[in-house]
Amino acid sequence: MSNQVIERKQNGQFAKGSSGNLGGNAQRTRHMFSKAFVEALLEDFREWGPQAIARVRKETPAAYLRVCAMLVPKELKLEHSQAVKALSDEELEAAIAVLEPMVAAHMQRTAKSLPALPAPDVALDKPRRLNKITDAAETAAGPRERMPRKLPPPSGV
Repeated sequence: MSNQVIERKQNGQFAKGSSGNLGGNAQRTRHMFSKAFVEALLEDFREWGPQAIARVRKETPAAYLRVCAMLVPKELKLEHSQAVKALSDEELEAAIAVLEPMVAAHMQRTAKSLPALPAPDVALDKPRRLNKITDAAETAAGPRERMPRKLPPPSGV
């Protein structure tokens, strides 16, 4: 730490042109180091890169795979866009014209690959009953007959 005096205003703020950081800008220093390192690495890679990669792949495949994995982003950011809504009517019609033959060809391929369906055992004109209680009652004692309603006596009689 140096014994330099940092100029300040009477209210304690730094004077114009004086940042108060006597060591300089640490971020800038780090940036300069990183830039120099990457430039040196680039020069080395241009000369030895392909051979070095091949050697690492052959001799230490775990390190090779670790580097490959580090290059793949850990998180893929997807943004939802309203691309279809942004299309004009003409663009939509053109897209439909391109997609219709593709869909038709896919449907034909799918239809050819599906097994034929067996013929139904039950006649299709009679709906199947789903009520087990009613079915059991009808099969055990025949269909139920509806009892006629008893009408109330006419009023005034």
